Amino acid sequence: MRRVSPLPDEPDVRLSISLHGTWFDFAACTTAALLFVQEHEQRHYVEAVSVAASGTADLPRLPNERLYLEP
Repeated sequence: MRRVSPLPDEPDVRLSISLHGTWFDFAACTTAALLFVQEHEQRHYVEAVSVAASGTADLPRLPNERLYLEP
């Protein structure tokens, strides 16, 4: 069963994350993905991150996605 977006009215994007040479792909609502990227720019806890507007249909959701939406 695919988890539902915490912001169902917002489009999902593909969030690709590189950690120790391995790429992980997740679906995330746009806001959560952009906040993830912003946090990455401040902390650099992953090697690389990219966001794409398509290709989210079969991806798992970003773990703890809701945490990126809360203050």
